[in-house]
Amino acid sequence: MSEFSGEFSNKVALVTGSSSGIGEAIARRLSALGASVVINSASSVEAGQRIAAELGANAHYVQADIADKAAGERLLAATIERFGKLDILVNNAGWTTVVPHTDLAALTDEIFAKTFDINVTGTWMLTKAAMPHLMQSDDGNVINITSIAGVRPVGSSIAYSMAKAALNQMTRLLAKSCAPVRVNAVAPGLVETPWTKDWQAQHEGVKARAPLKRSATPDDCVEATLGLLRTRYATGHIFVVDGGLTLTM
Repeated sequence: MSEFSGEFSNKVALVTGSSSGIGEAIARRLSALGASVVINSASSVEAGQRIAAELGANAHYVQADIADKAAGERLLAATIERFGKLDILVNNAGWTTVVPHTDLAALTDEIFAKTFDINVTGTWMLTKAAMPHLMQSDDGNVINITSIAGVRPVGSSIAYSMAKAALNQMTRLLAKSCAPVRVNAVAPGLVETPWTKDWQAQHEGVKARAPLKRSATPDDCVEATLGLLRTRYATGHIFVVDGGLTLTM
């Protein structure tokens, strides 16, 4: 048995965008370590319900698009109703589409607005609403899943890079303003997820350039998340998880 088995047994975690990829991996690991977990997605209801069912009685699925303030409030209310409290908020939900940085015309107002509505505004509104509940925890935590696109001029679009930079700064500001709740971010490079499974050229590029010679996996992001949760004297950190890729940029 792992030395960490049951370490989150008295914790309640809400993981947004957790029906696949990084969010799913984080939710599954927290559940395995004893946490009660709320699974969430904007649209992948069947997948979210399946994951919650697999995790058992201490998991619950709630469909909600965090870009909709009322839906985010319902998500939070459902969490409190089911489990009575909130200790950990993992802001993983996000959205992007690929737009070449040199093609400004292709970055339409609609794409720009949607990128910020989900990645920034929705995350802000949910975190703001959750903060009073997190303040009541003996170790309240917010983990924002951002990206190296927030620390370097790269990413699937200019809007996405701007949005992730905003999330990184939000992380620092909330860490400064909302103690004793700890607020940190995990900023991965390219991650092997269902969304990037066809990005062979990009994965090969990372393999060729990154010192650790591979793309990230969801488990790499899980380990970074757990590391920040376990380090009770850490707040305001942007934990870059990129195999050293940004060292070569």
